[in-house]
Amino acid sequence: MEKDIDSGTKPTTVEEGDAITQGSPQSLPIPTSSSDVDDTYELYKQHATDDISADEAKRVLRKIDLRILPILIVTYLLQYLDKNGINYASVYGLQKGTGLVGQDYSWLSSIFYFGYLVAQYPAGYAMQRLPIAKVLGFTTLGWGIILITTPACYNFAGIAVNRFLLGTVEAAINPGFVLMMSMWYTASEQPLRLEAYYCTNGVSTMFGGLIGYAVGHITTGLAKWMYVFLIFGACSIAWGVVSLIVLPDLPATARFLNERERIVAVDRVAGNRQGIKNHNFKVNQAWQTLYDPKTWILFVMAIGAQIPNSAITSFTSIIVGSFGFDTLGTQYLQIPGGAIQFLALLIGGYICTRYPNMRCITMIVANTICIVGAAMLVGLPDSNKWGRLVGLWLCFFQGLGFSLSLTMVSSNIAGVNKKRDREAETEGTAGLVEEQEAIEKGMRDETELDNKYFRYSL
Repeated sequence: MEKDIDSGTKPTTVEEGDAITQGSPQSLPIPTSSSDVDDTYELYKQHATDDISADEAKRVLRKIDLRILPILIVTYLLQYLDKNGINYASVYGLQKGTGLVGQDYSWLSSIFYFGYLVAQYPAGYAMQRLPIAKVLGFTTLGWGIILITTPACYNFAGIAVNRFLLGTVEAAINPGFVLMMSMWYTASEQPLRLEAYYCTNGVSTMFGGLIGYAVGHITTGLAKWMYVFLIFGACSIAWGVVSLIVLPDLPATARFLNERERIVAVDRVAGNRQGIKNHNFKVNQAWQTLYDPKTWILFVMAIGAQIPNSAITSFTSIIVGSFGFDTLGTQYLQIPGGAIQFLALLIGGYICTRYPNMRCITMIVANTICIVGAAMLVGLPDSNKWGRLVGLWLCFFQGLGFSLSLTMVSSNIAGVNKKRDREAETEGTAGLVEEQEAIEKGMRDETELDNKYFRYSL
């Protein structure tokens, strides 16, 4: 009898008297150290033979969605607004207020990502060693505090340090959310849910444009550019407190689930053959990350996606202004681009959830549309400002290609170190014993290269 990995149900246990083949879970060596197994291994083993119905699994999934997704969605929306604050503030006197000249403004965008890059591995290590929900909650609180102090910066040095620190605290979000996806959801459930929070990039573009438009009508008090950071920072601080209180760390310890529901939550994700979380650092997994070709393929994909993203996140207002639109136009004309990104991400996520192995094809289509948009920006004459504006809007498709690459990590990388360092629905079938062994090896934190029955999602 075979198991449907995506159903969230346990494989039928081996009947008494059935032969136990070499390499089956029953014959695997007993782990010699707690570092060898998943943090939820004890709960998994105690209830490995429990019968869990599809209806029960669906009820638990609904509870998980209602608790996890709202936190991820709002946090990601705020993160995108916060790092793009300089985009909205740029047309309201940011450069003049902070004494920026020449290429100083361009450097602020790069400096943010310098901090992001420096903090990637420390943030990843912290999320592995510490309760991940607490790390993400304090991260949100931290970037809100940094953002709300931005109006105190009066020169390039001050705002450059501010942007660097903002990048360091926001570095945990993308890898942290990828880990959350793999800890709470089966491989087939991940694309739509990842796109559900990632599509807030589009929502924040629309929402940020509206806030920027509203700020443009303020005529008293502080300089207009300061209000952008004060509003976004205050919202992030408040939400950081909410996240610390509400977001759970592990399915096995989640307070919003009862004991039986925690068992079901662990059992569902065990079927991914990846385990859930192991807080111990493993050097061999770190080295395996370096010589695994998937690492470098995903690296090149991420670099390619971030080239248009850097323009969209920091220079949209300036680009739209260069087409000949007025100051307020630079704000509200970003809204259609956000709407395109929002719809593209949701539709792409639905397609990849509904139809198996469509992720790579969807990524190719999205990236091709982005390339067409970039070609329109470069190739159309300056007089065709509306055509060039449409080209800019098409560049927002880049978010779909990049976000799907994140699901390739959450679904296809096993071993917590490898999954963390990189940022399925399994269509292959295996015999009952092989499937049980694959799940057992995943719960023992073995990587997809070491687990021969692991199956990829493309």
